[in-house]
Amino acid sequence: MKIAVSGKGGVGKSTVCASIALLLAKKGQKVLALDADPDANLASALGIPSNIKITPISKEIALIEERTGTKVDQYGQMFKLNPEVSDIAGKYAFSHNGVDLLVLGAIKRGGGGCACAENIFIKALVSDLVLYKNETLIMDMEAGIEHLGRATVSGVDVMIIVVEPGQRSLDCAQTVIKMSKEIGLSKFEIVGNKITSDTDKKFITDAFPNLKLNAFLPYCESIRNADRDSLSALDGMGEAEKSIIEELINQIWNLSHE
Repeated sequence: MKIAVSGKGGVGKSTVCASIALLLAKKGQKVLALDADPDANLASALGIPSNIKITPISKEIALIEERTGTKVDQYGQMFKLNPEVSDIAGKYAFSHNGVDLLVLGAIKRGGGGCACAENIFIKALVSDLVLYKNETLIMDMEAGIEHLGRATVSGVDVMIIVVEPGQRSLDCAQTVIKMSKEIGLSKFEIVGNKITSDTDKKFITDAFPNLKLNAFLPYCESIRNADRDSLSALDGMGEAEKSIIEELINQIWNLSHE
C-alpha cells in the first residue's frame, strides 16, 4: 500500500502520517516513511529524539554526484537521467519503533529555478519507492504534489489530505485535489484535524460535497505535549483517537482495493 499525505503546513500532516505508520508497524507490516516536506517534522512525530540527527538525502552531496555523474551547483552539465537508487532505502533509512524513515530535505533552487542533480536524484528515488518497493510506503508531502509525476502517481493508492477548520486550509486542499486529478490520481481521503465542535465538522464537510468524510480528529493537548516530551504522536493519543486512525486505515485499505 502506497499512501501520500498532503495539506497546508501546520494542519497535522506529520501527526496523521506518523500515527498511520506506527500503527501499521505494530500490526507487523514493513513500513517505510518518507518525509518529503522541506519543513521536516516526521522524525519528531515518530518519536525520534531530537538529539538524533538524520541527514536528509538532498544533503548527501557525494552520493548524488556519484549516482548522477555530475557536480552539484554546476550548471550546463550532462548527467544520468536514471541514476541508481534502488539501494538508498536500505542504506540510508533510520529505523525507529518498526518504521524506517527517509528524509528528503529541501532542494536549493538555482537562478533558473532548478537544482538539476538533486532534483533528478530525488525524483528517481521517489519513483523507485512508489513503483518498485514492496513495503508499505507513507509519504509526508509538502502542501502540494511536488514529488509526484504522471508516471509515479500510478503507484499511489490514496492521497490523504489533512485539513483543519480554516478557510486557507480548505483552499489548499482543493488545490491539491485539482493538481492530483490533473496527473491521474482519483482516490482521496479527507481527514479533519483539530476539531472542537460539530460546527467545525460541518464547515469541513460542506467544502467537499462530492467526497465522503469519515475521519475527524479532535483538538488534543496531549498530542501537542507528546511533541514537547519527545514522544510520538501516537503516544499522545487516547484510545478514541487511535480508533479513529485505525478506522482511517481500514477506509484507505478498502479505497485502494476498489
